[in-house]
Amino acid sequence: MSEEQGDTVNGPQRPWSRRQVIGGLGAAGLAVAATFIPLNQIPVVSRADAAEPAARTPGKRQWGMVIDMRLCDGCKECTVACQKAHFLPKDHEWIKVIEIKRPEGASQFMPRLCQMCENPPCLKVCPTGATFKNPEGVVLIDQSKCIGCRMCMVACPYEARYFNFRTPPKGPAGAKATAAFPVPQQIGTVGKCELCTHETESGRLPACVAACSMDALFIADLNSDVMANGSGGTFQVSKYLADNDGYRYKEDLNTSPRVWYIAGHGQNLEF
Repeated sequence: MSEEQGDTVNGPQRPWSRRQVIGGLGAAGLAVAATFIPLNQIPVVSRADAAEPAARTPGKRQWGMVIDMRLCDGCKECTVACQKAHFLPKDHEWIKVIEIKRPEGASQFMPRLCQMCENPPCLKVCPTGATFKNPEGVVLIDQSKCIGCRMCMVACPYEARYFNFRTPPKGPAGAKATAAFPVPQQIGTVGKCELCTHETESGRLPACVAACSMDALFIADLNSDVMANGSGGTFQVSKYLADNDGYRYKEDLNTSPRVWYIAGHGQNLEF
C-alpha cells in the first residue's frame, strides 16, 4: 500500500500519510488537516465521558496518552529522546520500555511512564506539597519544595519516579528549572515524566511522541477527544479505545490513570 493511500489497522484507521500533520476536531467530527495545526489550537470541547470525572478547569486541555503496543517494536527511541530533552542520566528512564514475554514465546513491548493519575497516591503522601496536579491534569513536581523524603516513590505503584542521588547533567546555559520543565534536575530531589508540559502549552508534541518512528505513542486531549502521534495522525480518543479494547495499567488500584494501552485482540496490521 502506498504512503499516499495510508494504512489501516483492522478497525481504526491509521494516519493517511506521514506528510500530514496535527489536525483538529471540527463540527462534523474528527479531521486530519493537511497543514500544521498546533495542539494549542485544537478546539476545546468538553467531553465528560472521555474519562472519569475530576476537578478540572473549564477551557483547559486535559492531557493524557494512548500507547498502541501493537505498533511498538521496543526500539527505545522514546526513552532516548526524553533523556536528551531533559538532560537525564542514562539510568533515569522517565519513559521505560518493558519487554513482555507472551505465553506463545513472542515479545511485546510496553512503554511505561508516569500514568498522570486522576487520583494520584503520590500527591497524597507528599508532606510539602512538592507534588501537585496542574489545571490540565498533569502531575508535576516542584523540586524547590521537594525535601527528598521519597514517600512519593514508595506510594507510586508504577515505579515512575527517580531519585537524584548524584548531581544530574547540566541543562542548557542559563536554564532555570520549573515544575513544567525541571531542567536541570536538582540533587536530593525526585524527578519523573512531566508530559513535556513546556511543549504542549506551546502547541508542540512531547519528546517521546515526536520521536516514536512507529507512531505507537499518542498525546491525547480528553476534553476535545482528540489524540495525535508523531507523524500527524489524528484520531478520536473514545472511538479508538472502544474499537481496540483500550485498558489502563493496574486500574484495579483506583488511581484512574490517564494513560491507556492497546494490547491488541487478534487484529492484523496492514502496512
